[in-house]
Amino acid sequence: MHRNVEDVAERVAQVLHLNPDGKLSSLFFELASHSSDRNLWILALGTLAYASASSIEVYGLWRERQWAQWLSLLSTALYLPPQVYWMIHDPSWLKSAVLVTNIVIFLFMLRLRINGRSSVVRSIQRNPPCLLAISLAATMVQE
Repeated sequence: MHRNVEDVAERVAQVLHLNPDGKLSSLFFELASHSSDRNLWILALGTLAYASASSIEVYGLWRERQWAQWLSLLSTALYLPPQVYWMIHDPSWLKSAVLVTNIVIFLFMLRLRINGRSSVVRSIQRNPPCLLAISLAATMVQE
């Protein structure tokens, strides 16, 4: 099962255009050199679990289910503690920008979830899009 893992790690580094002497490519090669059947199975099962959870979340969001909105809020919140840690440990402008962006997204999603639905969704449900476009056009003409 772990045949050619070093070749796969090298190919990943090439596809991602990583510096062969850089930290990330070194990490890929280090992980590949310590691979075992057990580690690869754990990685495969973890990847399958993550993909399944993401697919369930996407399905729920597509169907506008409340549980999916809460799940999405929770999954967004789970990224914040590691980002705060990394920001404190090794601050940079990029890390702070990503952290601030994720906090804004989290707070926006929380506000939408607490208010139930956004006013845009409620207005679209009350007025179908074609009627909404007509009323917007009529408003613009009157002004």
